[in-house]
Amino acid sequence: MVFANDVVVVGGGGHVGLPLAIALASRGKRTVVYDVADSAVQRILRAQMPFIEPGADELLATVVADGMLSASTDPAVVASAEHVIVVIGTPVDEHLNPDPNAIPRALETCAPYFREGQLLVLRSTIYPGVTALVRDMVTTSGVDMEVAFCPERIAEHKAMTELFELPQIVSGYTPQAVARARALFSALTASIVELTPEEAELAKLFTNTWRYIKFAAVNQFYMMANSKGVDFERVRAGLTHDYPRAQDMPGPGFTAGPCLFKDTMQLAAFSDNTFQLGHSAMLVNEGLPLYIATRLDQKHDLSSKTVGILGMAFKAGSDDIRSSLSYKLQRVLRFTAREVLATDPHVPASVDSSLLPLDEVIRRSDILIIATPHQEYRDLDTDKPVADVWNLLGEGVLI
Repeated sequence: MVFANDVVVVGGGGHVGLPLAIALASRGKRTVVYDVADSAVQRILRAQMPFIEPGADELLATVVADGMLSASTDPAVVASAEHVIVVIGTPVDEHLNPDPNAIPRALETCAPYFREGQLLVLRSTIYPGVTALVRDMVTTSGVDMEVAFCPERIAEHKAMTELFELPQIVSGYTPQAVARARALFSALTASIVELTPEEAELAKLFTNTWRYIKFAAVNQFYMMANSKGVDFERVRAGLTHDYPRAQDMPGPGFTAGPCLFKDTMQLAAFSDNTFQLGHSAMLVNEGLPLYIATRLDQKHDLSSKTVGILGMAFKAGSDDIRSSLSYKLQRVLRFTAREVLATDPHVPASVDSSLLPLDEVIRRSDILIIATPHQEYRDLDTDKPVADVWNLLGEGVLI
């Protein structure tokens, strides 16, 4: 069967799908983004990025102008492409339980447009066994199409380099599915790793959970040292100096975003909630905002103070507030401080209309907290107390 497009990216207007669509289009794959968010689709058609992703703006303009990338809110475009890449992940509910049927349900909108000869590629993090559920759904539908799971491995803000540099894991239930997935992603990288779908599902979860646990260990070390009046940053600098076995020790800070916490909880559910290490990591990382607020209250009596939070995005240089612990810190401080102000140079007012200019937050606040280590705060000039867990100012992290 002849297809008008090489690739359609389902849910492709977001942080995972759009960089992938741009990258594939730049490597000669005629690509279309399908997304239900009309605002994102319209921005893509105007060659404007809906969010910050370094290096993507110029490439987006090129592939749109060349006719290699288009976008639509019409699910019928799914029928136009040989490869259907789905970037919808498995959500976790308010009880921290994954919903393994979320992706099959989401695909019901697209299913009428599946065509014989297509390759269906699941891309986002999924609960173990979901690839098999999707395969069974496709088989039941009677459409002769292969199913593969090829997890994304990029870090936000590094997509336009890592998509071309990192090895790509591919998996499928038939040799044909694996071969087709390998051929597709070989357009981006020469390094391809083949696993079974079950192995690939766990590899993705293990990767994010490993990072989450590593950050939790450092955050626990920080709280131990700080509670005893010891500057953890001086300890870390000393123990890592010319010592190769400690070079991968990160600094302390908020461990947040849409993946690490969620994927750790998926792995906990997969292990019948016997994953004590994962649950402990969650308690440490999610507890850091409470620890900071408590320490500041003990030291300054926040009931009479205005606290300014610098940075509401979940990571430096980002406009993405999904699962940001800055908002948890804000909620906690509202119980103890006289007033809480917040600012962020990247988060637009359309996302959070309560944000104030940096100079106003500095002027009105008695105490400042660097919650997100944006580069814009490196030259912060103030005589007011600053809680700087990230050591962005280079003056230590003791609170």
